[in-house]
Amino acid sequence: MNNIFDTHAHYTDPAFDGDREELLASLPGKGVRLVMLASSSMEDTAANSALAKEWDYIYAAAGIHPENAGNVPADYLKTVEETILQNEKTIALGEIGLDYHYEGYDRQEQIKLFEEQLDLAKRLDVPVIIHSRDASEDTLAILRDHRPHGVVHCFGGSAETAQEVLKIGMYIGFTGVLTFKNAKKPIRALEAVPMDRLVIETDCPYMAPVPYRGTRCDSSMLTSTAAKAAEVKGISAQELIDQTCRNGMALYRMNG
Repeated sequence: MNNIFDTHAHYTDPAFDGDREELLASLPGKGVRLVMLASSSMEDTAANSALAKEWDYIYAAAGIHPENAGNVPADYLKTVEETILQNEKTIALGEIGLDYHYEGYDRQEQIKLFEEQLDLAKRLDVPVIIHSRDASEDTLAILRDHRPHGVVHCFGGSAETAQEVLKIGMYIGFTGVLTFKNAKKPIRALEAVPMDRLVIETDCPYMAPVPYRGTRCDSSMLTSTAAKAAEVKGISAQELIDQTCRNGMALYRMNG
C-alpha cells in the first residue's frame, strides 16, 4: 500500500531516541507519504518544528496538551504563535483539549488552556487537533462555541458523539484501536462517519494495531488500521488510504 497519511504522530517521543533517523528515513519506502507531528508541551513544540524542517514529508503542530494545564509559562501563547508564524511547516495547533481520565485534574485550568489556544487558532486561521478523554460533554460544548476547523483525534466516543462533532464541521481520526477485540464502540462510531470526514492515525509510539499490539508503533503500521476501517466501510484498503490522505490534506490545508 502507498499514499499513507499518518495524521497524528509523536516522533520526538523518547521511545524513538535509539533509531529515530533510521526509522524516519525508511517510512517513505513503506508507503508513507505524509506525517503530522502533534505537540504536548513547549519542548515538544520546538522539537517537532525542528524535525519537520529536517524531513520533507513531515509537518508539525504546536500546542499544549491538557495534561500540562496549570504548568505552562505565562508567555506560552506567544511562543506557540511565533512557532507557527516562523516555521512554514508548522501548520496546525495541537494537540489541545480536555482530559478528565486521571484523578487530580483541574477542570477549570484545562478549560482555560483549551479556550485560549482555540482563540489563538482562530486568530491565526490554522486547524486544530483536539484531544478529548472522558470529557465529551465539556469538549462538545466548547467546540460548538468556538467552531474551529480541525480534527478530534484518537476518537473514543460514541456514534452519537461522532455525529455531534460532524455537525460542527470537523474531521474524526481513528487509531489502531479499531483492530482490538473489544472495539465495538469505535467501530460503531466509524460507521457513523462519512468517508469525506475520516482520517486515520497511529498516535505512535502508542496504540499499535493488531498484529503489532504491545510493540512500539510507527506510521507503517497504519496499513492494519486501514484494512480494518476499509472492511467496515466495504471498500479496499488502498481506496480507504487514498481517501483519508485526501481528507488529511484538506484538514491541514495542504496543497496537492
